[in-house]
Amino acid sequence: MNFSRKELIESDATMNQMRNAIYELARIMEKNGISDLKNKLRGMGKEMGKTFPNYWKPTETVTLSNIKDVITTIYQKILNSSISIEIDESKNIIKVRDQNCALCKYHYDDIEIAGCEIIIGMVSEIISHISKESNDASEFSFEPFEILESRAFGNKTCIQVYKYKVKMRG
Repeated sequence: MNFSRKELIESDATMNQMRNAIYELARIMEKNGISDLKNKLRGMGKEMGKTFPNYWKPTETVTLSNIKDVITTIYQKILNSSISIEIDESKNIIKVRDQNCALCKYHYDDIEIAGCEIIIGMVSEIISHISKESNDASEFSFEPFEILESRAFGNKTCIQVYKYKVKMRG
């Protein structure tokens, strides 16, 4: 069955299929000696995030004052996750704690990569794309930084970390 991106947003079953496929893909890539799997998964997420705003956007503008709401809405709408967010303005990082990460439901002994690498690629690209298209006076750039914890590694939660920069346009 083929789904459009709009239909995927409204479908619950697709996350189960995607999660299963990610870890099988990781096994195949490792078996075939493909390196830098983390960046490959992030790249997959970024590719998804590039076109998502054509079908759905949580907002028209991204700023430091609304970033928690933007991230929360993306995780709720696309990933069906309730998250907590911590912003460290001194380091320009945002930590997202996800108790029920859609792509890291199970612990895998044979996998050394977290499925949520795709998530941080996708979310960062959606936010960056919205910011670039915005008429706001500042541009909010958002990049994946690291996965501190993952349920795929046996942790109780996934903690995804993003780096951000805010710069004035013009």
